[in-house]
Amino acid sequence: MLPRERVECTLAHEEPDLVPWGEHSIDYTTYEMVLGRETLVAAKFRQTRALWDGRRDELVACTKRDVVDLAEALGFDIITIGTTPSKDHRPAAMEQVDHETYRSDNGDLYRISATTHDLMPYKIRTDNYELPTVESLQEDIDKIVREGVPRQDDSVWEAARHVMDQMQATHWINICVEAITFPMIGPTDEERYLNLALHPQLHAKVVERQARHCIAMLPYYAEQGYDSIMPCGDLGSSTGLLCNPRIVEEHVLPWWKTYNSEAKKLGLRVIKHCCGCIWEALDYIVEGGFDGYEGIQASGGMDMKLLKERYGDKLVLWGGVTNENLILGTPADIIADAKYALKWGAPGGGFIYGASHSLAVGTKYDNLMAMKQCREQWGGYPIDIAD
Repeated sequence: MLPRERVECTLAHEEPDLVPWGEHSIDYTTYEMVLGRETLVAAKFRQTRALWDGRRDELVACTKRDVVDLAEALGFDIITIGTTPSKDHRPAAMEQVDHETYRSDNGDLYRISATTHDLMPYKIRTDNYELPTVESLQEDIDKIVREGVPRQDDSVWEAARHVMDQMQATHWINICVEAITFPMIGPTDEERYLNLALHPQLHAKVVERQARHCIAMLPYYAEQGYDSIMPCGDLGSSTGLLCNPRIVEEHVLPWWKTYNSEAKKLGLRVIKHCCGCIWEALDYIVEGGFDGYEGIQASGGMDMKLLKERYGDKLVLWGGVTNENLILGTPADIIADAKYALKWGAPGGGFIYGASHSLAVGTKYDNLMAMKQCREQWGGYPIDIAD
């Protein structure tokens, strides 16, 4: 089978010849250790600095080359490729405060994370934030309904089109997109979660504004020729949902149904990326019309065996090898993860192999090679893995 045929078969909950493999996100360190060269793809602060320096074209060239080369080197069936900055994009550099800290024009402070290597919020000003009103949110909604969402500059699709030209005849092409999720408003995570409780009168309008924007974007993804879209909005921490499930049921679920219905009219399959312990949300994800669920966090209690038993006929399950073990573990840990996921997730089809989140900064080369070998050794159908 061709890689895209494997994915089509899997999405139909049938058994292909080999379990398909894909990742929703891959950090630059994986590109560099596999391909043996530097890259700007997902290169965190290095990429930010390159854009400050006006090196957008170099980023696009790296993306065109390295996404294809990595997919071929690891044997991916699914390639996730999004937009790149437009040809005229030249962001102003932030003021450097010290070797790891930068200040934005409005006074927010950012620091380079030692874990992710990205420029992350450190101290965000909240004194200049104004909470929206029902009326202002309705004005935003009316504008989207009336005018749609502006089309992005065509150059943002340059790298994605190249990858599709090179690979789509044989591979499945996916894009990560904005998600319809909790009615979050505020300048910081802390304030967003507090505002969930403090301003319930805004919930319906905040979610509708999100949803209208997401739905208006769907034709652009279909126009580019994507096979699937992956809304990336986390619903859970490692211990449970991040908000009361009644908010999902009342405000989010109705828009999920509309979104997924519209996506499928355009020929797009929709796979929900979601980290954390989300047992309380899975019935809603099924009812909402998603084709699959990716980001299965075993360390958050999302057990592949139980997932397959309860949802395997309703959702394609995508994951299996834990990020904790890819970064901190050994090849033996990867083998254990892979055998468990393949044994319980793959039989009958409806299973895509991958990390529990992404191939993140810190992933070890030997662990990644063990992950690749496990799929090749035990991922062929019929699945036959002894205890």
